[in-house]
Amino acid sequence: MSLLQRIKTQFDDSLAVKSAALPALAAPLEQAIRLMAATLSAGGKVMSCGNGGSAADSQHFAAELLNRFEKERRPLAALALTTDTSTLTSIANDYTFDQVFAKQVAALGRAGDVLLAISTSGNSPNVAAAIDTAHALGIRVVALTGKGGGTIGQRLGSDDIHICVPADRTARIQEVHLLTIHCLCDGIDALILGESQ
Repeated sequence: MSLLQRIKTQFDDSLAVKSAALPALAAPLEQAIRLMAATLSAGGKVMSCGNGGSAADSQHFAAELLNRFEKERRPLAALALTTDTSTLTSIANDYTFDQVFAKQVAALGRAGDVLLAISTSGNSPNVAAAIDTAHALGIRVVALTGKGGGTIGQRLGSDDIHICVPADRTARIQEVHLLTIHCLCDGIDALILGESQ
């Protein structure tokens, strides 16, 4: 296969996964947008976490809320739990890497906040531990997963929202996660700015 054909195949595969994901993701995305907009409007915050590419996605999401997405508006309270290297390495060194997000949720989270938990496999132990801590504090969870949702999908409660990409290939899941994050940002802005009901 030529390089040009490989590139075309990547584009074709990405488009196919995104098209197939829309029917499964539209309703939970709308629920997540409404939850996050209501939380932010009430003075709460959205915390986000993930590993690797999902860490980058959690930071991207927080930046779009705290600064701005596509329209001017007030800064929104968002915090990526993936950015403080001293905190992350201290917790990992003194306890375990599984606790790097959970301890931050315990310290910074309050009932009424939202945790955006991102894991392409649905099996990240540190993201799962953060979800458990969020539940203990009365913090609702929006989980972005793929591959059937893994153990994270199984531990979500009835008040949580699961946005599970119907795909198994990590790259494709991550691409839909990025689109999902942009949908969240656009929808939150629309509700906060009074452009949608």
